[in-house]
Amino acid sequence: MQTTLGEQLLLLSLDDKSGVAREPANVAAAIAGAPLVELAIAGRIAVDGDIVSVTDSTPVGLPSLDDALSAIADYKKPGKTADWIEYLKKDAVAAASKGLVDKGLVREETKKVLGLFPVHRYPEADSSVEVAVLERLEAAVLHGEEPQEQTVGLIALLHGAGLAKLAFPAADKPLVEARMAVIAQGQWASPAVRQVIQAAQQALTAIVTTTVITSAIVGN
Repeated sequence: MQTTLGEQLLLLSLDDKSGVAREPANVAAAIAGAPLVELAIAGRIAVDGDIVSVTDSTPVGLPSLDDALSAIADYKKPGKTADWIEYLKKDAVAAASKGLVDKGLVREETKKVLGLFPVHRYPEADSSVEVAVLERLEAAVLHGEEPQEQTVGLIALLHGAGLAKLAFPAADKPLVEARMAVIAQGQWASPAVRQVIQAAQQALTAIVTTTVITSAIVGN
């Protein structure tokens, strides 16, 4: 079953039983960065000096990716990677949630808080895809196997957004993060794809860091 990187990130973040998302702010940013990575792998976009440009406007055939591609192609002036992540973040989680529900991987449950505000939860309905994703991640990060480009992209997104614990909750954190950094910066992806992956990872790190600082200031 084909799933997008955004859908895989959301799967990793959801508690299997309750359907509650862990680290929602960081996950939303990572999911928003995922289409950029996948469009680069598909040969549709490139990054030059952190400016995202379309190299091929042919649709990929996946709604979330084609919507992102169309937005980038139609925009009046070139935008930076971080700008596109912030823009795509508006609909990223909703699109990934819909994709998982449509594929039968999670089921949607809606409850009302205080009897007024609807809250959506997504308990797991089929674990096969998440198991396969975790196996790929463990093979690359824990066992040193050579990853494919999509796995490199997923690792870079997790690392950039500070989400390593979603995939490796019991592993040695410093060792895991060091290995993820090596993979994200390594030679497993083509130069053009690697540029986009690195730009997305750096943008995510900046966005997540800003969010943490802002939250701390507000909390005080």
